Amino acid sequence: MRDDVIPGVPAPRRRSFLRGAGALGAGATLAACSGGPQSTNDTGHGGSGKERTLTAVIGYGNDGSWDPTQTASAFAMAANNHIYEGLLDTDPITRVPYPALATEVPKDPGATRWRFALRPGATFHDGRPVTADDVVFVFDRILDRHTETLAKGFFAGWLDSARKIDARTVELVLRFPFPDGLARLTLVKIMPEHVFSRPGAWDEAVRGLAVGSGPYRQTAHHPKSNTAFEAFAAYNGPRKPAFKRMNWLTIVDAASRVAKISGTDAGAQIADNVPYANIPRLEQSGLKVAGGAGMNNLFLMFNTRHKPFDDVRVRQALHYAIDGEKMVRVALKGHGKPASSFLDEGNPGYRPAKTVYGYDPARAKALLKAAGVKNLEVEILAVNVSWIVDCLPTVKASWDAVGVATTLAPQETTAVFTKMDQKRDYQVVAAASNPNQFGLDADLIMHYNYGPQNLWMRYTRWADDPVARQLFKDMDRATREPDPAKKKAMVQDYIDVVAEQAVLYPVVHNELMTAWDPHRLTGIRAQPYPGVNLLRARWV
Repeated sequence: MRDDVIPGVPAPRRRSFLRGAGALGAGATLAACSGGPQSTNDTGHGGSGKERTLTAVIGYGNDGSWDPTQTASAFAMAANNHIYEGLLDTDPITRVPYPALATEVPKDPGATRWRFALRPGATFHDGRPVTADDVVFVFDRILDRHTETLAKGFFAGWLDSARKIDARTVELVLRFPFPDGLARLTLVKIMPEHVFSRPGAWDEAVRGLAVGSGPYRQTAHHPKSNTAFEAFAAYNGPRKPAFKRMNWLTIVDAASRVAKISGTDAGAQIADNVPYANIPRLEQSGLKVAGGAGMNNLFLMFNTRHKPFDDVRVRQALHYAIDGEKMVRVALKGHGKPASSFLDEGNPGYRPAKTVYGYDPARAKALLKAAGVKNLEVEILAVNVSWIVDCLPTVKASWDAVGVATTLAPQETTAVFTKMDQKRDYQVVAAASNPNQFGLDADLIMHYNYGPQNLWMRYTRWADDPVARQLFKDMDRATREPDPAKKKAMVQDYIDVVAEQAVLYPVVHNELMTAWDPHRLTGIRAQPYPGVNLLRARWV
């Protein structure tokens, strides 16, 4: 769930950023286009032996935006990693960049010009060659000041332009040295200009049209049920397709998802977003279950224009009141940790924040008293993601215990963020987020959540606060700092401000679990963000 974007973007499209995993989405019917979906009835079933279809279960909605320049949908982002390529892509676990459409990683990450030669023979799924024009086309869209995309927030601050050198060579011009940008290039999926420059094509991309140069091509897309893929025979890149066909099912309901992966009649070989309570049962049935710990978190977001949440003491009090250890023990079955920073403990930029919200109900009461708050009644507007719903009773019990009468209002993620888009009044939102979908560097993670043009900050109504304005300046200075050690310290310092202010802040970071049949699949690695990556997987 989650996002950021800016003025001029219609509310339905903004919501499409927020659908899926740490995100939401918009469903649709696909328009025909060469290289796109071939049949609305093709579900990818059939075959045997090495020719059989791999079936995956994704525990997030498939009705989010599929436009790679916009989406934060877990389903779409995971699928796009199989359909599209960047100049560079990154390993899904280490996030180390490797050449994808480009022939090599720039030798000098600290240079202000990066030149890339395109892979000879690379073609899009419709048979047309990948050219420098296609690369420039996508970067121009992202950097265009009149076009608002989610990706802009990851590039506009440090990348000046992309220019064509010749038909198969492009150069990126940086505003200043920014080595972290190499890993971010995986977020710029190269799309064919001849397809997506057509009138209305970007809207079709939102609804699911996908034409790339990656190892798999999309053959069918049904937003409420599944997306099907087949191996792209002409692919000549570094991640060869191992499966002739794949069928990815969207099953948000936890019980149905577990049923699909388990039992003698299991209809799938791999599933993500495995409920913690089902891990023993799945392991006993012979499945491998593994987790990835990262930035996945339950966060609280306060409406700072709704009193008394404009008072930092009230926001702090409600964080101190929560028994995070109980939440981890009861709801997460030990697969998580109370937040001690905005970043998770495994992040390279982590250090404990100066303000750590350990369970301290006495301090919570004292802060509420100091703020002059009595008889506070709070409604928590929450997304109905299963593990979030499991955590909510601990929040309610904790707040009730310090005299804050709490009502829980879980509902569809789309409903929650529709209210945000419509600028309806609210008090507190509880939702899930995982910026690791985009990368590991702290600068990226923090700019995803905070910034003067950030959609999250609009939801909180906080961007005009003097503390916020200074925070944004400090963030920009850290981005431009060339010395890695100094930059890390600067980021950690402004995270201390984010922790102290507690406007949008995590309560717990949890582990995401993936289950698969080890008798059928090998090469699977559980990732710490939603979705699956099957580019190194194989049949046993």
